[in-house]
Amino acid sequence: MTTTTPAGPGSTPGTRPASSKTPATDNRPGRLLATVLSAQFMALLDVFIVNVAVPTIGSELHATGAELQLVVAGYSITYAVLLITGARLGDLFGHRRVHLVGLAVFTAASLACGLAQGTGELIVFRLVQGAGSALMIPQVLSLIQRHFTGEARAKALGAYAAVLATGAAAGQVLGGILVSADLLGTGWRPVFLVNVPVGLVLLAVGSRVLPRDDVSAPERSRGLDLPGLVLLGAAVSLLTVPLVLGQEEDWPLWSWLCLVAAAVIFALFCGYESRLARRGGAPLIAPRVLRHPGIGLAVFRLLAVMSVNAGFLFLLTLHVQGGLGYTALRAGLTFAPTAVVFGLVGLTWRTWPAAWQPALIPGGFLLAALSVAGVGLALHGGGDGGPWLYAAFAGVGAGLALSFSPTLTRALATVRPEDAADASGLLATVTQLGQLIGVAVFGTLFLNRLESLGAPGAYTSSDALLACMYALAATATLGAVSGLVRRRR
Repeated sequence: MTTTTPAGPGSTPGTRPASSKTPATDNRPGRLLATVLSAQFMALLDVFIVNVAVPTIGSELHATGAELQLVVAGYSITYAVLLITGARLGDLFGHRRVHLVGLAVFTAASLACGLAQGTGELIVFRLVQGAGSALMIPQVLSLIQRHFTGEARAKALGAYAAVLATGAAAGQVLGGILVSADLLGTGWRPVFLVNVPVGLVLLAVGSRVLPRDDVSAPERSRGLDLPGLVLLGAAVSLLTVPLVLGQEEDWPLWSWLCLVAAAVIFALFCGYESRLARRGGAPLIAPRVLRHPGIGLAVFRLLAVMSVNAGFLFLLTLHVQGGLGYTALRAGLTFAPTAVVFGLVGLTWRTWPAAWQPALIPGGFLLAALSVAGVGLALHGGGDGGPWLYAAFAGVGAGLALSFSPTLTRALATVRPEDAADASGLLATVTQLGQLIGVAVFGTLFLNRLESLGAPGAYTSSDALLACMYALAATATLGAVSGLVRRRR
């Protein structure tokens, strides 16, 4: 495995190889990858780890439904809004520096969340947590793109994809374990405090392992596209806020106006960025990244697979805790088969026979479609599903892994190192928006269906779940069709 940045467009003669050592830095690639992926996994856990702790938080802090929604969603709001900004800041000030700053902010905010005495404090610190993640996570992909090449880069991207998607299910599992353990009578607080020792260790290790930033990197001279940042931030905010709060507020008029305004401002952003690029300026996202072969199709596939992934986890959480009355621990462990299989397939698919590789993405989407429908059928009638349920869970994990990991890896494998920050911010934002869309759309469908069926209970919840699982299967089928179209080309 090598960490030398390959020569190519944008490289300069005489650039020091990324594998060279300085007295204060240990640049061994395996340690670099383990460090940044551990930080990413911790941050991704926090998107979902709070879900199973919500009932306990509500009872202990006497929080309203809207306040609990903000506790859960506040992290996602600032995270999604600031991801591309975080990627650009990494280009300007150095990926190592910005990653460590983001990790420090995230760790401090986790401590503050765990010690919060009221809902207002918790909401504010969750917003800060999301901002720390938005600084930290885009640097992970940029560091991989810049310090790995060839086969080593492909393997690193495969590990990145596996970590990125297993964090959701693992967060549900770990959240259930921590809440049920009630360590020293602390209730929900360990779901935040667990990040503190891990974050401190990663800060200490990262200061030694992460490569020193190249102060002569040409992209430092690009500057910060402030108008582009403002337009994109406004568009993502106007999209994100109604998606995470609309269901709780019963989709009021303001939520629909925000969605329309988001589309208008995003169109303005695209027009401004195109004009800036034609004038020779430095747009927030280089147009050549958007024109890169496979990026457009990858965006569609990532939106589809992450919508299915997040929607599936959210619907099952509602059903098993609300309809079946599972404890937080049992609810969390329900997702273990999906997380384990996702991780295994995500890490090994590249070693499968070459003849299988062209069919992995459409086949993965199709397997996911059949498996989520199987989960709905297994749970229909209000039962626990029996052994067939766990086979369906494994199928969901394998199908989503095959849909997600090859899509992300192949889209990024040929991106030029100087475009790493742009691609990182773009695809990380798409991934996060896919999760938000999945929760908003399928969560709304489930709750509306449940309300129309009358008295709540295991049977009516299972009926609502089955309808939503069919909708998830249809979404996955669209992803399979996109894979077949690309394959024919």
